[in-house]
Amino acid sequence: MQRLSNLNRSSLLAFFTLIFALLSVSFAPIFIRFSETELGPNGTVFNRLFIFFLCFGFGQFLSQQLSPSSDETSTYQDVSKQQWLLLGLIGVVTISSLVLWAISLQHTTVAKSMLLNNLTPIFTTLGSWLVFGKRFDAKFLIGMSIALTGAITLGLEDLSGMGEGSFMGDTYAVLSAVFLGIYFLMVEQLRSRFSATTILLWRCGVGSVLLIPITWFSEGQLFPTTPTALLAAIGLGIISEGLGQRLLAQSMNVFSSSFVSVFLLLEPIVSAILAWMIFMESITLTTWLGFAVVLTGIYLTQSSQASISEAAQDTTSLENYYSMQNYSENLDYQ
Repeated sequence: MQRLSNLNRSSLLAFFTLIFALLSVSFAPIFIRFSETELGPNGTVFNRLFIFFLCFGFGQFLSQQLSPSSDETSTYQDVSKQQWLLLGLIGVVTISSLVLWAISLQHTTVAKSMLLNNLTPIFTTLGSWLVFGKRFDAKFLIGMSIALTGAITLGLEDLSGMGEGSFMGDTYAVLSAVFLGIYFLMVEQLRSRFSATTILLWRCGVGSVLLIPITWFSEGQLFPTTPTALLAAIGLGIISEGLGQRLLAQSMNVFSSSFVSVFLLLEPIVSAILAWMIFMESITLTTWLGFAVVLTGIYLTQSSQASISEAAQDTTSLENYYSMQNYSENLDYQ
């Protein structure tokens, strides 16, 4: 029973971690707005990844030098070739999603691009079912549908016309959502072997290298020179990436990638609330209603067994087994 209570405490801690990650990620649009006073979109993303890699990579290096662990070496020796391949590809998948989203903005409106990016939970759930054979009950699917309805309704509020060439922009936006879903699936699989920081270091290290030529040839500037853009880039690297994305990866030790992608449907709503507090931007009644609808869907998905990651479900099964064994031994003793 003590083991089960520890497991419940871990789930509660992971949920608060997910909330804090959401708040950190939601600051990204505000930092991006300040960063793009000087840098382009690719330069902004490059600095976000590079600053995280620089700061957290140096911190992990110092940690390993001060307290080397033999357990970590043995853990890496047990890693399969497939897991190493996933770790190397995670930066490629990340940049593919970001670049496709940036290209979509050249052919369609921001509102439509954001609307189509909200389809990520569908691709994450579909991938979990097709590739890993994960089963989803009616409660999870209904909750996801309700949350998607709320998020899409908010996107439709700002949607204005199709525009010429919008089909190409829509295609790029949908592909961006597909790659983002793949990223979540990869993180969930890697969390069984690697820490959240290690996964993010590979994501940011590989992503930074790939973005150098893309940024240089498309925008001609890699680093910010003004204090505003520099502070914004640091905020993106430390808060949005270092806290937000790292804590999202950490939460996948308990929650499934499908649930995390559904939970992130709150991101544009929280960003709108932060923009209201910082920039005094207005918030409509539809935004608050959409917030309530998305929360309702998240509550349903969270109460489903499918919201728990495979690793956590295996732990739960093991804990239940030991609990029944102890109960049986007590009966025999009596």
